[in-house]
Amino acid sequence: MQDMYGEREQLFDQLMQELEALRRTGQQYAENEAEYRKALRIAILEERSKGTPVTVISDLCRGRPDIAEKKQLRDCAEALYKASGEAIMALKLRIKVVDADIQRTWTSGGTGEGGYL
Repeated sequence: MQDMYGEREQLFDQLMQELEALRRTGQQYAENEAEYRKALRIAILEERSKGTPVTVISDLCRGRPDIAEKKQLRDCAEALYKASGEAIMALKLRIKVVDADIQRTWTSGGTGEGGYL
């Protein structure tokens, strides 16, 4: 029984760490998104000032190595952010399973078996 309580505490600790990671990765994602959009805006304005046809400006700008790198950084930050969110959901599920095991042990008189009253 103590093992289950210890496991639950460990899961809570992991959950708190992952929530902090979610905050950090979310902030990095937002910063990378802002940098990408600023660089893209500048590139678009440069192309417009050159007289590049509007229909190809978007493709030309997004294909520039500096813009593509900023988009890659943004996309990587987004993937980390989403992975942290998924890890949080998995930890919450594991906590629910451990809580159910604890509850089952309590209602069975410590044998780990038994049904509902």
